[in-house]
Amino acid sequence: MDRFRRKDPITIEKAVGEFIREMKLASGFNNRRVFSAWDEVSGAAAYTSDRFYRDGTLYITLTSSVVRSNLYFQQDALIRAINDHLAADPFFIKDDPNCRMVTKLVLK
Repeated sequence: MDRFRRKDPITIEKAVGEFIREMKLASGFNNRRVFSAWDEVSGAAAYTSDRFYRDGTLYITLTSSVVRSNLYFQQDALIRAINDHLAADPFFIKDDPNCRMVTKLVLK
């Protein structure tokens, strides 16, 4: 564990980020952060039955066709809001090549 020794103090946020990168946990952790952002931004967590994220595309399966129709017309605003939420999240690893910001939203 010598690789984690430091002479200069760093913030806990930076230490956690470095630990996540060093242990190669960033992709899975970032996926969880994307799903959490969806739940908080969309307000449709109660109607969301399945989530999947790959290559910038967030696939959401909803149990209510009414909610799906309402969210369909708000897709661009939802993508912006999710990305804003992720940008403000100190634990989202922004330089992870396997999990980046949301570019497309697919509602099923």
